[in-house]
Amino acid sequence: MIENHLPTAELQRLDAAHHMHPFTHGDALAEKGARIITKADGVFLTDSEGNEILDAMAGLWCVNIGYGRKELAEAAYRQMLQLPYYNTFFQTSHVPAIELAARIAELAPGDLNHVFFAGSGSEANDTNLRMVRQYWAMMGQPDRQVVISRWNGYHGSSVGSGSLGGMKFMHEQGGMPIPGIEHIDQPDWWSEGGDMTPEAFGIARARALEERILEIGADRVAAFIAEPVQGAGGVIVPPETYWPEIKRILAKYDILFVADEVICGFGRTGNWFGSQTYDLVPDIMTIAKGLSSGYAPIGASVVSDKVAGVIGKGEFAHGYTYSGHPVAAAVALENLRILDEEGIVERAGSVTAPYLGAKWNSLTDHPLVGEARICGLMGSIALTPDKARRAPFAADKGTVGLICRERCFANNLVMRHVGDRMIISPPLTISEAEIDLLIERARLSLDEALDIVNRDGLMEAA
Repeated sequence: MIENHLPTAELQRLDAAHHMHPFTHGDALAEKGARIITKADGVFLTDSEGNEILDAMAGLWCVNIGYGRKELAEAAYRQMLQLPYYNTFFQTSHVPAIELAARIAELAPGDLNHVFFAGSGSEANDTNLRMVRQYWAMMGQPDRQVVISRWNGYHGSSVGSGSLGGMKFMHEQGGMPIPGIEHIDQPDWWSEGGDMTPEAFGIARARALEERILEIGADRVAAFIAEPVQGAGGVIVPPETYWPEIKRILAKYDILFVADEVICGFGRTGNWFGSQTYDLVPDIMTIAKGLSSGYAPIGASVVSDKVAGVIGKGEFAHGYTYSGHPVAAAVALENLRILDEEGIVERAGSVTAPYLGAKWNSLTDHPLVGEARICGLMGSIALTPDKARRAPFAADKGTVGLICRERCFANNLVMRHVGDRMIISPPLTISEAEIDLLIERARLSLDEALDIVNRDGLMEAA
């Protein structure tokens, strides 16, 4: 731990000179200077200037138990002393990986009883891409190679996982998507529903999956991958009719379902997994982030008896140096113990989420806000110049969202923007008083953003 750090300006200079940031325009950041975070506790961050910032994003959707839990540091320390590293290749295993796999199998829904470890959600989704194709090859159907995903879904940023995702701006770089990946439209009623009711729109968007299966040929489709709630795409909560129809279609054509629970898992939707919130039965479930609350890098594919029973009949020529890393596994086990024994998931579902939901929905009275959506402790508000028409701004998409995000940062609140949607995903441990503070700072930021939007003539509908 570095207590007496260099002055902020010098840290920013070194950062600009040597540190390449993810999803960042490097030159623009170098000119502005990065915000330097030096410590954190509970739901609050502290920067190098001493500002205390309410982190309404739990890092990157991941610090479910909040910052500063010494138990996880102690678990890492004990494990480093005993076995700091060993791999799980070559017919070898170790205690942390064994115990964590067993614990995940206990928590996971259905017959998801098998765990293939990775270092992140991106790696786990790369695993899933290979696993579903290998499954069908071993079932005597090697032509079943195509995986269907959704536009604006997010499944990681490696070449494989980035191709599975539907972020078109990512696909413009690095030759993505790779062959064998198809995309269908997302269930975003606010932006794309037109004159349809949410219920009719949900069924229509689900049936887009069936249409694409028939176009491709069911005998060529290996799997459908989707997040229960689209996170990085803007917290897109699907209409209630969407998932039941998706389940019917997948069963009809015997297509594997991969539920990407990297964001939705470990209490984020008010249950242990988003699949439980929406009564889904995945063949494979992708986990990461909340598995260790971000305290150590770890991810996994949680695999059903059906799929694992086939894959296990041969050698699956796949794996990572850090698959089931003992220190990361030990930290994850302690994190799961805390989530369970302290009743954090249950309290989030029964107490915190309803309280946050009521407060969050109250923001719809603001002139900039057209819609508020929330599922558990992940929410979004849609910014609009015309609520009645659900109209986008005439300005380039994301212009107003960025203004609002910058006002949030100025008001010591981390609230992200995705286009012109503002999104939150606070630690599950956030208190009612801290929720009140979150809403207070969000409303102040919306007020200031509205002043700027009006000043600059941006309150015009497309």
